[in-house]
Amino acid sequence: MLPASARADGVEIVQAHLETSDEGVRLSADFRFELNRGLEDALLRGIPMYFTTEIEIFRPRWYWFDETTLRAAQTTRLSYNVLTRQYRISTGGLQQGFAELDEALSLIRRPPRWLVAPRGALKPGETYLVALRMGLDVGQLPKPFQVNAINNSDWRLSSNWRSFNFRLDGR
Repeated sequence: MLPASARADGVEIVQAHLETSDEGVRLSADFRFELNRGLEDALLRGIPMYFTTEIEIFRPRWYWFDETTLRAAQTTRLSYNVLTRQYRISTGGLQQGFAELDEALSLIRRPPRWLVAPRGALKPGETYLVALRMGLDVGQLPKPFQVNAINNSDWRLSSNWRSFNFRLDGR
């Protein structure tokens, strides 16, 4: 079970860690959440949902504030097409269709490993503090729904920041 700092309003960060690869450093994460009835109804009526994963990497310094080494965000769009009765996931330029909502949500809950830092962006031998969160980005909803989302707890679906250490081994 995760500490309470990894859970809030419906999204739980089950696991998260960074892995080194030939291209750089990748994030591997697993989230747990369910869409409530209000969000599911809005989706079925054609309102797209945007889920944003944010990561910040800091290098601790004893003599001053921590140095922000990297900030990155990745947004995944979930939509429903009434004519084809298909759910669609879009991340970057890639799109994928699904017949069932749970199949589409599984790609958001367990996203592919995301390249967060290209090779050379982090210094080998350094220990970094990594902070991660994920949630429904109401700022990308159509304007009338943004107003509703502020006043309606159904639209609040996010995690708190989860922090962990990462040491980049020298290669």
